[in-house]
Amino acid sequence: MIDENEKSARQAKTSRDDRLKSALRENLKRRKLQARERAAGAEPSLNDDGSLNEGTAGKAGT
Repeated sequence: MIDENEKSARQAKTSRDDRLKSALRENLKRRKLQARERAAGAEPSLNDDGSLNEGTAGKAGT
């Protein structure tokens, strides 16, 4: 029979693996989007945090 500690350790590892897979998948999607934008020369692009990068346009006196 499986020990309770071993069972909870397996569940924790599975949960961690799922979170890592999800994070990697989202990162890959973001990087592909950035690569497509760069290739197309599209503006505006996204910052590292996913927010819109508006550049310096419209910022007077900065």
